[in-house]
Amino acid sequence: MSEIVHDPMIQTYLNFFREKPSSLISAPGRINLIGEHTDYSNGFVLPVAIDLAISIAMRPREDSIVRVYSMDFDEKKEIDLTSFNKDGEGWIEYIKGIAWILKEEGYSLKGWDGVISGTIPVGAGLSSSAALEIAALKAFSISNNLDLSPTQMAVLGRKAEIGWVGVNVGIMDQLISAGGKAGYAVLLDCQSLEFKYIPIPPDIQFVVMDTMTRRKLSSSDYNTRHDEVYLAAEFLGVSTLREASLRSLKEASEIMDPIHYRRAMHVITENERVLSFCDAMRSGDQTIMGHLINQSHASLRDDFEVSSDALNTMVEIAQKQPNCLGARMTGAGFGGCALALIIGEDVNVFIKKVNETYATKMGLVPNIFKVQSNNGVSIRIVN
Repeated sequence: MSEIVHDPMIQTYLNFFREKPSSLISAPGRINLIGEHTDYSNGFVLPVAIDLAISIAMRPREDSIVRVYSMDFDEKKEIDLTSFNKDGEGWIEYIKGIAWILKEEGYSLKGWDGVISGTIPVGAGLSSSAALEIAALKAFSISNNLDLSPTQMAVLGRKAEIGWVGVNVGIMDQLISAGGKAGYAVLLDCQSLEFKYIPIPPDIQFVVMDTMTRRKLSSSDYNTRHDEVYLAAEFLGVSTLREASLRSLKEASEIMDPIHYRRAMHVITENERVLSFCDAMRSGDQTIMGHLINQSHASLRDDFEVSSDALNTMVEIAQKQPNCLGARMTGAGFGGCALALIIGEDVNVFIKKVNETYATKMGLVPNIFKVQSNNGVSIRIVN
């Protein structure tokens, strides 16, 4: 991100703390090309870090106080690291969660002053929460001289979101924010936490289609789906659905709870789609890539039941456009964003057509925009 983007943050920091910040941290959001609701079953995912981010301008403190101002919410919060409790909901709880897990892991923490701003739409399925967690981890790393790898950061961020925020997430969002690479998707094995960088074909562009509908993830059906997946695995006699086969699932179809059967069907087939999609990326087979993306949405809609009328409408409109390889909902679902893979130079034509058609059908003006791949979390020193 350019220095111009950060200038308002530096000025805001000066206004609040009467000195310049020492560091500028930027943690990206993500799109997930394919592999939705597979990560908490130790499956495969294929995310891409994008050029939207949560940024923190910060300076370490020598005491145990964290003072943070959010430009987006116009709120100033303070945390005493020697004694803090969960206090409702909101952006500060993600920072508290990071402080909590670091203390749980045995770290003795010093605080920091910070100003936070973001370009990731909140609640849209682009992982603003994970980006905030990774940015906060970097702030604590700077103030406490911690040397954490991307995988270590991802594990800590996930523990914080599960244990403090109360959402049973997988590890994908935190890992891609910490370890993404411009020009590449990341094939992550959520069981071993090993990941490979898969080159993004140069002629494919990514368009995010925000339906302008939102879900509240911690109180949505997300945790219910998480529980259903584990009940399905238990019925099939495996610890996670990563270990189940499509054959074993079909053999159990007549005696298995039909809801749990459908949840398992999605996870097992989605894992297969991720690996097939990577093969198609490597060989440049755009037809197969588009077919798999469309299949993924149908499975999320019908078997996992995490789509919505708005998401289905957006995806159907996008899939009908001539330069669209494929489209699907992205993120946890229940609202938020869909993703389209576009070929050719007519991205603006695609955006205009989808925008107009969706607005007419849904009575909502969507936010449709192109995103590019990006590196994972970064730090700039302020001179």
